Amino acid sequence: MSEILVTVRSFIRNDVVPLEAEIDANDDVPAHLRKAVKELGLYGFALPEEHGGLGLSMYDEVRLVMELGYTTPALRSLFGTNNGIAGHTLMAGGSPEQQAEWLPKIASGDVVASFALTEAEAGSDPSRLGTSARREGNDWVLNGTKRFITNAPGADVFMVYARTDPDAAPARGISTFLVPKDSPGLTVGPKDAKMGQFGAWTADVYLDDVRVPHANLIGGDAGLHRGYLTAMQCLAHGRVHIAAVCVGLAERLVDETVGYAATREQGGQLIGEYQLIQGLIADSVTEYRAARSLVLDVARDFDSGADRRLGPSAAKYFASEAVGRIADRAVQVHGGSGYMRGIAVERFYRDVRLFRIYEGTSQIQQVIIAKQALRDRMT
Repeated sequence: MSEILVTVRSFIRNDVVPLEAEIDANDDVPAHLRKAVKELGLYGFALPEEHGGLGLSMYDEVRLVMELGYTTPALRSLFGTNNGIAGHTLMAGGSPEQQAEWLPKIASGDVVASFALTEAEAGSDPSRLGTSARREGNDWVLNGTKRFITNAPGADVFMVYARTDPDAAPARGISTFLVPKDSPGLTVGPKDAKMGQFGAWTADVYLDDVRVPHANLIGGDAGLHRGYLTAMQCLAHGRVHIAAVCVGLAERLVDETVGYAATREQGGQLIGEYQLIQGLIADSVTEYRAARSLVLDVARDFDSGADRRLGPSAAKYFASEAVGRIADRAVQVHGGSGYMRGIAVERFYRDVRLFRIYEGTSQIQQVIIAKQALRDRMT
């Protein structure tokens, strides 16, 4: 594992960091970086070794992701869904045959997978999704619209969550389907124009009488109406992963803040010598270290099975909120320069805002944390 970390750290800091401004300006990751991440095996670091991945534990995964988080989130986004919510949909709910067919291609990066769950009226509460799937002979016919789907413009296959039993309780009538990009009736909308995270593409996905064979029902007959449970398992893993990204970005922001304060002069002295600036630095260093420790602790419990619900939500909640505060302080320390395009902290200030929204908003994490804490106390 140490060799992987050293290699990825060198790649991130020597090859990717110098191109961050270009990625932001062009809203695209250069082809040679895309090729490099495939060669490094980064499309499959969290997928099983028997299917071509690196098979990292959650603890090792977050250590790797902290290194990836040190740069633009667009890079990690290239392969994040393959390792995360899309790949784990197959790991958690797929049949052995589906795993054998698809996971090797996903792990190698030959196939880019997208996780198609979110809808306009089903974001924080995905159990209310309206996309439908009706059985017609040996096929399923899907209709609906998915929103903000990561990697949709370049995806080869979509893990589509759809309602297969309209009469069941909201969380109990959902199933998941493998839908190739070239399926008739599937259309990907234009790339979303976002506040930040340029180079990481999202788009709407439209399903108009998309027909897939029953063999594409994830999990087969055993997976019917079990999609919501699969989604929740994938999101728990994804929340720890995103928390680790936030830790990596927090480290970068601390480095940018301290580096600037140690070299910028005002009033005839370095601004880092002013105690009010030191207070901002101290708060950011403390929150970064607290977030890092929390994420590593949660990852250990995830691996042991001791906690795969409260901990992931607590880590994602704290780390995403903390990196937002750290980014804000970084801009403040940079002063007017921090508000200018072309300065790293300005770009990261825009980038980190999204982490408090996706994989479950901060408010949803609060609800999960409180309910689980109360449930543990009352049982």
